[in-house]
Order: sequence, then C-alpha cells, then structure tokens
Amino acid sequence: MAQKFHIKRNDQVVVIAGSQKGKEGKILELLPAKSRARIEGIAMMKRHVKKSQEHPQGAIVEREGSVHISNLMLKTVFDASKRKKSAPAAATA
Repeated sequence: MAQKFHIKRNDQVVVIAGSQKGKEGKILELLPAKSRARIEGIAMMKRHVKKSQEHPQGAIVEREGSVHISNLMLKTVFDASKRKKSAPAAATA
C-alpha cells in the first residue's frame, strides 16, 4: 500500500530544517520509497552527462536533489504558525 504524506506534487512548501532551511519552492516529485521530495530550485547538485544528441560534448548539469519529507512544511501552514517569525532570523545566521 502507498504511503500517505502531508504534502503532494505542486504544493508550495518551506524547508524547516537542514542546510536549506528557510527556502521555499514547489514540489516537483515525491520519492515515497525514500520518504523524500524534489523541490524546485532547492538542494541543487551537479551531475555529469554523457555525450548525446542533446549534449554533443557532454556536460555538467545542475539538478534538484531531494529533501526528506520531515523537513518540509506546507507554506500555508508555515505562514499561519509561529515559525514564520523566527525563520528570517535563523536564515541570516
């Protein structure tokens, strides 16, 4: 049976813990096997691409990495919570 998460694809979320804390974006993909999600513009990582039709020379491409679901919160819930007031101070540190 499929796992049930508090978020789904295309939701706006805020990262509440980890190295990407305070950033927000849209969920591109859920990875239920690992309880992780890919979020637009967050946890960017570089990947080497082999030579192909699209990349005749090969390339180093930046892609979204994944963030654990426990570190994410819906933006609407985040805005309504007390965390919003403390997040900007933590983000600058």
